[in-house]
Amino acid sequence: MSQILEATPFELIGGEARVAELVQRFYDIMDSDPVAAGVRKAHTEDLSSAREKLRLFLTGWMGGPALYVEKYGHPMLRARHLPFRIDERMRDEWLYCMYKAMEQMNLETALREHLEQAFWRTADFMRNAQ
Repeated sequence: MSQILEATPFELIGGEARVAELVQRFYDIMDSDPVAAGVRKAHTEDLSSAREKLRLFLTGWMGGPALYVEKYGHPMLRARHLPFRIDERMRDEWLYCMYKAMEQMNLETALREHLEQAFWRTADFMRNAQ
């Protein structure tokens, strides 16, 4: 009996360099697109730390090396985001940036759709306000 090996989203996106590109595009959109003004305002002026933490987190979240965990410990996403008011509008602005970044990267349709669903579930879980 043969075993089918499935590639992780990390492998399918193209590894660390492509995750870094996704994060770069994501924050560039957040920093410049008026649609994302609310979520941008929730961040500090200097996005370098946020860029680095998201890159490390997404690398592991997509099935690559657990870089975030190695550096910062368990992500505790919900707990780390509780100090910030995250309502549907904030969720949707964050998702807008991520979906647009993935679109710019011309990801394979199946991978993009898989990631869109996974990002939506995660972003919706971060909501702590109506």
